[in-house]
Amino acid sequence: MESTPIFFADGESPKMIDAFKKAQETFKYFWRELSWEYRRIIPALEVACVKLAFTQDIENETIVEHMWINDINFDGEKIYGILVNDPNELTNVNNGDEVEIPFNQISDWLFATQGKTYGGFSIQAMRSEMTQTEQEEHDDAWGMDFGDFNNILVVYEQKENPQNLTEHPMSINMKESLEDFIKNNPMELTSKDELGYTFLHRETIAGNRTSVEVLLKSGADIHAKTNNGKTALDFARQLNWEHLISLF
Repeated sequence: MESTPIFFADGESPKMIDAFKKAQETFKYFWRELSWEYRRIIPALEVACVKLAFTQDIENETIVEHMWINDINFDGEKIYGILVNDPNELTNVNNGDEVEIPFNQISDWLFATQGKTYGGFSIQAMRSEMTQTEQEEHDDAWGMDFGDFNNILVVYEQKENPQNLTEHPMSINMKESLEDFIKNNPMELTSKDELGYTFLHRETIAGNRTSVEVLLKSGADIHAKTNNGKTALDFARQLNWEHLISLF
């Protein structure tokens, strides 16, 4: 995945292209957080969206527009969601469309909780060109604290608890509950969804080491493949979840 080309428009600044690259490299943290958000009884995220590069050939020219989607899902290779912007020139997509976009067309991601933002690399690239007053006005308009554009956070309480970069605290806290769930529902270890993904595939994509350890200890099949022939280890490698690779 790291070797896939990044989509960008002609004239895009080096600073913005670097922002796209960083967004792709760190997207796995966004998905990890969102995968836990979908399990929470009480939502914790105020915003969760991804910016993607949409392309269309118009009059022998490839037009690129970077637009945001929400209601996001991720299968380790493609991103799914609902477009929430109106295109300027593109005619092949519209606001409200369900979209399916390859991973390498990510140009940004953003989630916010308790008024503080995480990610937002392209936004921070733009903020870096603003005066302090303009930054404050920008943040007020969003109603969120974007913090220091030179120190972009990617996980909750990253400064206070740097270990959160390695493991999401909910993965650790939910260990006993997961063990009880598997004990009472052993078929969950082998069942697959319509795309051939197992519980182990999904937890690996989300980077949850504790959950993966529980599943493996309980007998999950490390050789199980999706309909596209991918094992959990394949996804761990693709997403560069180094703390998971050794488990397999």
